[in-house]
Amino acid sequence: MRNIKLTIEYDGRRYLGWQRLGDSDNTIQGKIEGVLTQMTGEPVEIIGSGRTDAGAHARGQVANFKTTSTIERAKMSEFLNRYLPQDIIVKDVEEVPERFHARYNASGKQYSYYVWNNVIPSAFERNYSFHYPLSLDVEKMNEACLKLVGKHDFLGFSSLKKSKKSTIRTIEELAIEQDGSLLRFRFVGNGFLYNMVRIITGTLLEIGAGKLPVDSIDEIFEHQIRQHAGETVPSHGLFLDEVYYR
Repeated sequence: MRNIKLTIEYDGRRYLGWQRLGDSDNTIQGKIEGVLTQMTGEPVEIIGSGRTDAGAHARGQVANFKTTSTIERAKMSEFLNRYLPQDIIVKDVEEVPERFHARYNASGKQYSYYVWNNVIPSAFERNYSFHYPLSLDVEKMNEACLKLVGKHDFLGFSSLKKSKKSTIRTIEELAIEQDGSLLRFRFVGNGFLYNMVRIITGTLLEIGAGKLPVDSIDEIFEHQIRQHAGETVPSHGLFLDEVYYR
């Protein structure tokens, strides 16, 4: 039995997210599994490094699947990119050890969230960034970023209810990069809770716009109340850039 690792890029606008759904085949996982089953002649189930929301994108999603097929990797890549929709691309096909697991072996991820910060919307950036017209104090936002870096309980920055699973995560890097009106919020960490990147970004925007003080970060960590954080920004500005493995 072979274990095949895929590195995948996709534009998530047309899809209901990564995870296969029982009542719809309009997911990234569903589309890829359909083509792999056609290619190998056997039922194929792929394991992703994690889920991405409906409308979110990826430059470096990772998945793996097991197969008895003897098809060469180059032929797999050719077949997948011929028959998958044009907004889903398999960038790399690699044979890996049998014990490799795309989700359990992941040691960290990098996400980017893009914001178009201008009174005038952008015709070109509108599908891949959140239009935020209010003036922003980037210095205050960077001050808040420093409070978020490190090991914390991020329950208050997620859409999760309280659960038995740990909500402690480590953000190793959180940087805001500016190119004219386009802001990129870059997150690197060992894992992210449901909607965590989108809620943190929304909170930073409200701090930058003067709707929340910088110290609100400390309050959210202390009280773990989701309503004290900013809005959950839309999914279309979110990209999974890379998944890290030891």
